[in-house]
Amino acid sequence: MKINTSKQGLMYLDYVCSDSRLTVWHISLLLAITRLAYRQNEDKIIRVSRSKLMSMSHINTTPTYHKYFKELQDYGYIKYTPSYHPGYRSTVELIKIF
Repeated sequence: MKINTSKQGLMYLDYVCSDSRLTVWHISLLLAITRLAYRQNEDKIIRVSRSKLMSMSHINTTPTYHKYFKELQDYGYIKYTPSYHPGYRSTVELIKIF
């Protein structure tokens, strides 16, 4: 389901913020992913690049990015599908969404 109304967006933010496992870095990455989804007019599958997500989430180091990105996968918020082809972007699927 797409986050297409402000009520759904606020419900999603409330859900994310109520998860005590998540830190500001997790939330920042999720916000960057949802911004990309909105820009791409996508429902669940979002084309991403590490550099774009790092820039949008204000994460400056690659190890920090990888740590929190991996944890979002482990917590079941996203499903990451890497692309090893230089002409295609990797994708992220938002799993826990209203």
